Amino acid sequence: MSRRSYRAAFIGCGRVAEHYVRILTKIDPVDRLAIAACSDPIEAKARSIGAALGAKPYGNTAQMLAETRPDLAIVMTPSGYHYDHAKQALEAGCHVLAEKPVTIIPGQAGELATLARARGLLYGGVFQNRYNPALRKLREAVDKGRFGTIVTAAIRLRWCRTQDYYEDGWHGTWAMDGGVINQQAIHHVDALNWLCGPIEAVSASAGNRLNRLEAEDTMVAAIRFSSGALGTIEATTAARPVDFEASLSIVGEKGMVQVGGIALNHIDVWRFVVPEAEDAEIPARWSQEVEFGYGVGHGPLLRDWVAALDAGAVEPPIPAMQAVQAVELVHALYASVETGNWVRPRDKAQSARLGIAPKSRAS
Repeated sequence: MSRRSYRAAFIGCGRVAEHYVRILTKIDPVDRLAIAACSDPIEAKARSIGAALGAKPYGNTAQMLAETRPDLAIVMTPSGYHYDHAKQALEAGCHVLAEKPVTIIPGQAGELATLARARGLLYGGVFQNRYNPALRKLREAVDKGRFGTIVTAAIRLRWCRTQDYYEDGWHGTWAMDGGVINQQAIHHVDALNWLCGPIEAVSASAGNRLNRLEAEDTMVAAIRFSSGALGTIEATTAARPVDFEASLSIVGEKGMVQVGGIALNHIDVWRFVVPEAEDAEIPARWSQEVEFGYGVGHGPLLRDWVAALDAGAVEPPIPAMQAVQAVELVHALYASVETGNWVRPRDKAQSARLGIAPKSRAS
């Protein structure tokens, strides 16, 4: 018996949409998922993405949803619009996959998750690094207890964004984006929490070292995990001249692992007190070569979405209420910067700045 195909639509045709084009046309095409339409208020962008995918371009999202009635809407507009566009798509009867952050304010994700359940729709987020073979193998080691007592865990993001990146009217603004911790390092914060969480408390400091933006280009933080382990975050877009590192490391009583590369794609260290037979082969076998900081996890994620739709699943691969945990951590980090105190994510502290300033709605 043949299985049905699904029609998807892009809401937003910027840098992330260009990466989806690379994935779907060159790197890792996804069977039975066709991009039927795309929308962007800058119609030239919609036309460009549409031409690359054979999708009908629109300058207005409401018109696109009404005319094409896609099964799945993929939201990849500026962060501050994710709530508006996800709600618009859910109300039009579409399943929704939202790029990070799933919403810029945590409570908005809960509202939309309730709406999705009421309408029998799936609403999920994108954290494609969870699909990296290196992180999957590391998660397996954590789940098997190979580290014993975890002592420390850390993420380092050393990427390059020059001033022109922040001159587009939304990147780096409090209303629409935030700084490095919410725009770039949220992927790595999610991975740290996914592997070693929950995180009990954070203490952060931030600044602008080279770039001019409302938010920060550099943040460092100390972390206490609920397990008692300690951790650190170092994140910057002021590395020069190119993206240098995106790494995550875990040190435990029985071993240590570091996953690096530019997209958490390469196992740099894999050492345990009591080795297993396959350990010597793991770095080569489970590492990937990638060209971009986005990595190549979108293909496997989209295939899992197709499988979930086939099965009539009640939850998508990464449910929105799981993806929003990273947003809650980002708000805790900003609240710590703003107050100078340790902040516990479970207290649902919210930044006084992120997502708060007035913004006009995109079409």
